[in-house]
Amino acid sequence: MRIFGKVRHRPSASWRQATDRAFTLIGDGRYEDAGALLTRAADLEPWLSESWFNLALLHKFRHDWEQARAAGLRAVALLDRETGAPDWWNVGIAATALQDWPLARRAWQAYGLKVPGEGAPADEPVGMELGSAAVRLSPEGEAEVVWGRRLDPARIEVQSIPLPSSGRRWGEVVLHDGVPHGERVTSAGPSYPVFDEIELWAPSPVPTWVVLLEAATEADRDALERLAADAGFAAEDWSSSVRLLCRTCSESRMPSDEGDGEPHLDPHDHSEPGHPGPLGHRTSGDLWVPERECGIAAPSGLVHGLLDGWVADSPDTREWRDLEEVC
Repeated sequence: MRIFGKVRHRPSASWRQATDRAFTLIGDGRYEDAGALLTRAADLEPWLSESWFNLALLHKFRHDWEQARAAGLRAVALLDRETGAPDWWNVGIAATALQDWPLARRAWQAYGLKVPGEGAPADEPVGMELGSAAVRLSPEGEAEVVWGRRLDPARIEVQSIPLPSSGRRWGEVVLHDGVPHGERVTSAGPSYPVFDEIELWAPSPVPTWVVLLEAATEADRDALERLAADAGFAAEDWSSSVRLLCRTCSESRMPSDEGDGEPHLDPHDHSEPGHPGPLGHRTSGDLWVPERECGIAAPSGLVHGLLDGWVADSPDTREWRDLEEVC
């Protein structure tokens, strides 16, 4: 095959050695040294799309989106297939990070995805209807998997209330990688991919609060979550929604209580059952523990009224205390 008048050939031994060494350095976090080697590899084999794909990948790891876009475009210019190449996916991520919507649309279409709104190529792609997914916040740090709504192939709007250790808030939009690391399976059958966050794309102005509730029944707890949702914000019972997993479990195919309403003991849960709050996910048997640690995402001018209104609806079965803004 000839590309731009050049014969396509297998990469040289020098190219392979430089590339292999570069990815070893990337695994050690030595991006500058890896970049020098990948640049050398691209000089050795400029007609290989892999040379530029690897450079685009490195720039993505470094969050250098201008360089990722430039290298990615050189990679796709040398492709010998029409759709489905991961090179286009990387271009789409870089274009989304830069809000280069014409290029993002072109990338997703070239990959083989349908992008609505053909008449407005300069606008942000909306309406792709990719459904729900989970995203792993701070994957290299104190990682936390939360639920969200996919806006497009590279962005998720966070719909859970993250723990304050993640530094993320409800309603934020995060840029995420294209290859899932793990799945969450619901009792109804569908499974959802878990993507790794790359960086924060759009912050949320809504603060996160933690509060201790006395909720006599699950229905009392559910009433607060509905009340917050009706106000356009969120409340989440961290005592039942949070569980601690090791990295291996987190990145595997894991069952989720999302949507089934029936907590169950999980052998992969490394927290302490029976303890409310982030260190205890489940209670054994059917015992309901009235004290609940709850996360609330709401403006400061609303959160007190929200809790007081919840108590006023059933003062004999509901109380709250120790409200604190945590993120």
